[in-house]
This record gives sequence, structure tokens and C-alpha cells, in this order.
Amino acid sequence: MKSKGRHKTKDITSVSHDECTIQELRNDPQFAVEYLKVALEDTENPGVLLIALRRVAEARGGIAKVAKLAGIERESLYRALSAKGNPRLSTLVAVTKAVGLKLTVENAR
Repeated sequence: MKSKGRHKTKDITSVSHDECTIQELRNDPQFAVEYLKVALEDTENPGVLLIALRRVAEARGGIAKVAKLAGIERESLYRALSAKGNPRLSTLVAVTKAVGLKLTVENAR
């Protein structure tokens, strides 16, 4: 006879931080805006912005789709949006436009 006090536990599937972030970026456009704003504030490591923009691109259809919409070769976009990337401003503008966002400037706090 089984004890009534025992409960079966469900298997919990692990999801990586990147996958979870990309899912949130996909589901919540305002989160994507705030995510990129915070990344822009990291002046010590500009690669943070590039990785953040890459995650937004992955969430908005993938690198290949965003590259096509931005008029950039896929391989070039992968390089530009890497931690050591050094994209042109025109690339950043094209990518943000392709994911439905725009770069802006505001007064420093």
C-alpha cells in the first residue's frame, strides 16, 4: 500500500539564461527597449551593447532574417555583433531599424 503523504515530482527542464532572455525579448517589446538602454549605459565594455543587440536580433527572427532586412551579409552581422565586433554606426542603425527599433540620443543624467 502506498503512503498518501508522498507526491510525485515533475521533471523540470532547464533553460539557459540566453534562451530565457531571448524568449522575453521576443514576447515583450518594451523589455527589448529597456534591455538595449541598459546595455548602452555600460561604457566600460562596449561589447555588451553588441551582444544585447545580437540577442534582440535572435529574438526578432534570427540573425539571417535581420541581416537580410538590414542589407548586410549574414557573416558580417555575426562578426559585427560579437563581443569583439566593431560595427559602423550605419550597421547599428540598419540593425536596430530591421528589428523595429531606432537609435536615439537623450540628455545625460
